[in-house]
Amino acid sequence: MTTSQARLSGDNRASMFALDEQQQAILDQADRFARKELYPLSERMDREEWWPDDAFRTIGDNGFFGATIPEEHGGAGMDLVAAGLVLQGFARWNHAMALSWVAHDNLCANNIYRNGNELQRRKYLPDLCKGRTIGALGLTEPGAGSDALGSMRTTARRDGDHYVLNGGKIFITNGPVADVILVYAKTDRAKGAHGISAFIVEKGFPGFKVAQKLTKMGYRGSQTAELVFEDCRVPVENLVGGENRGVSIVMSGLDLERAMVAPLCLGVSERALQLSIDYAQTRQQFGKPIGSFQMVQSMLAEMYVQVETMRTFTYRTLAEAAPLEIGGGGRGDIHMLTAASVMYAAEACHAVLDRAVQIHGGSGYIWESEINRLFRSIKLLEIGAGTTEVRKMIIAGELLKDVASHG
Repeated sequence: MTTSQARLSGDNRASMFALDEQQQAILDQADRFARKELYPLSERMDREEWWPDDAFRTIGDNGFFGATIPEEHGGAGMDLVAAGLVLQGFARWNHAMALSWVAHDNLCANNIYRNGNELQRRKYLPDLCKGRTIGALGLTEPGAGSDALGSMRTTARRDGDHYVLNGGKIFITNGPVADVILVYAKTDRAKGAHGISAFIVEKGFPGFKVAQKLTKMGYRGSQTAELVFEDCRVPVENLVGGENRGVSIVMSGLDLERAMVAPLCLGVSERALQLSIDYAQTRQQFGKPIGSFQMVQSMLAEMYVQVETMRTFTYRTLAEAAPLEIGGGGRGDIHMLTAASVMYAAEACHAVLDRAVQIHGGSGYIWESEINRLFRSIKLLEIGAGTTEVRKMIIAGELLKDVASHG
């Protein structure tokens, strides 16, 4: 029985509010692996914007890719809840690698599995699940952030056995190191957002290049790039989900992405809270630990409440989104819930890290400190996968649908 089936059947109603034994084991395994293998890389990744070439292979060898992909395609055959728990465990110890992990595993590999045909699955998923190839998603364009679909200028025209892509993408996580990129392009300009198609582009295809690697404030070890397509020839068999079917892939994918950003916030916040507790117990001022002062205690208590609220909302949303049908999403309760989950998680993460730096005082303001590294990560979570403002628009739009229909 899958996690979602158990949850819906009522066999274990406690699992609606907490992890069951199997889920806890997944989180613990991811936590132990990340602490041992990924945490030692985190400081250098941030300092030098360094990408450890063997990291994805190690992650794959330990079975942490392809959580939502069946075993026949090289995955683990689990569900979105399990994927979220892996992400949470990784984010505690190396949030930059966790971001690259989710861009690869959720945005690229899971999208290909959900929307690709059997030939595409057999060709690309085994190596993605093993970490032998690195995946990315190419949606956002220069000058088209929140209006990614309506303002899309990248085009694809059919030319015999190929599509020819022209245009550019920006802020692409894993862009500089990706081998396989799921790219969206306009195949019918007259249809607007409903004239978009999805393509699997390999880094070796003629006409594709990484224009520049982008330097960021946070998540510095997670590689980000601007990509350019100049008469890039993509075989017809690499069209995903049919021509002009890209909008449904984008919308259902965005709901899953939003559900998966929340556990990233949760893992970062959990680590910040633990660092703050440790610091409050060991840092001495006026002859006593700062944890003995009520104002520090107040901050820790508020951080704890936000982390625990984030946890229950995150797990509930992952469980609700796990059975989302292919092509589903982009509307209704799940659209509203995923937007609300990531909106709350990102804002709560911001508040937790703000208090964490305050507790650490001057040492928290130093660039090299771990708490500073975590603090610099928070803003992306309020911008990526749809800004906080877009999330509010989604929620309000769903809440007011009945009002609009009667207006």
